[in-house]
Amino acid sequence: MLLAVDVGNTDTVFGLHGSGNWEHIWRMRSLVQENEAHYESKLRLHFLEAGLWFGDVETVVVSSVVPAIAPVILRMLRSLFGDGVIVVGPEIYPALSIEIDHPHEIGADLIANAVAVSTRYKQNCVVVDFGTALTFTTVSKDSKILGVAILPGLVTAVKALFANTAQLPEVPLELPQSAIGKNTVEAIQAGILLGYEGLVKSLLGRIRAELGGECIAVATGGLSSIIDTLRDEFTEIDRKLTLDGLRIIGESLRK
Repeated sequence: MLLAVDVGNTDTVFGLHGSGNWEHIWRMRSLVQENEAHYESKLRLHFLEAGLWFGDVETVVVSSVVPAIAPVILRMLRSLFGDGVIVVGPEIYPALSIEIDHPHEIGADLIANAVAVSTRYKQNCVVVDFGTALTFTTVSKDSKILGVAILPGLVTAVKALFANTAQLPEVPLELPQSAIGKNTVEAIQAGILLGYEGLVKSLLGRIRAELGGECIAVATGGLSSIIDTLRDEFTEIDRKLTLDGLRIIGESLRK
């Protein structure tokens, strides 16, 4: 079996792949203040509840965008699975070329996303990842990461508005009926959700124009399905895309 671990700013996702599919996917909060024992105890409980042993895992592959947590997670994984844990970076998957100024600045999760779509689709593609940050990763049909656009994610935008304004409340991310809010909650929902809808459409349009041709879009991330009106913009919505990219990397290095 293969264990893929995606360490994100909000959650750390553990995916266990075997028999051709993701048999288990577990989420833990990414907590900077916790140590290895905290994460190990939770992972042990998940394995126990699934009737699995750590010895069932042959390959472990990790992506992280959280420097404060990554060493803790890696020490925990290496203590359980040995020193062969694969850590994703720009040099780890030579089949994918990274055509940006400073390759080590790109997030490992974005590399995994790019690997997944370049394997699945042999055409120009933009991966839109709806996470703590909202990212647009452009991948060419010949498996090159051409560049990235980054902005605050939906939840991040709501929390920033709540934290930096005296009278505005934190609101649920629910699509409003109208762009003309009749109360504070509706006003924020209209501004954030409908505003982001327009932002995504506009940025995808600009990327496609710059590429000068056909370009598909794939959505992923925990909030990828929240703006229902964007569904027609995407060829696919796949919340497991990052895990699939990690799996492809792990399997390629295991051969």
